Amino acid sequence: MTPEAFVDLFRHALYVILMMVSAIIVPGLLIGLVVAVFQAATSINEQTLSFLPRLLVTLLTLAFLGHWLVRTLMEFTFELVDRIPSVIG
Repeated sequence: MTPEAFVDLFRHALYVILMMVSAIIVPGLLIGLVVAVFQAATSINEQTLSFLPRLLVTLLTLAFLGHWLVRTLMEFTFELVDRIPSVIG
């Protein structure tokens, strides 16, 4: 396996990881920002008020994007399996 092929494979793996993680994390971050602004405006310092909406949005995101996440991971795995002959030989 040439170093260029390894770097290309590693770059693609990092891209897949970045896309999958950001699809899950970004909605929770946005809801956390909205809740933080609401808490700052109303001076409410309740810990569960910031945790529960983020948890619910993250779970809803996983429910709606689960099919896409699994499909993306499966496509990457199939690509890895297809590249096995070029890695070995």
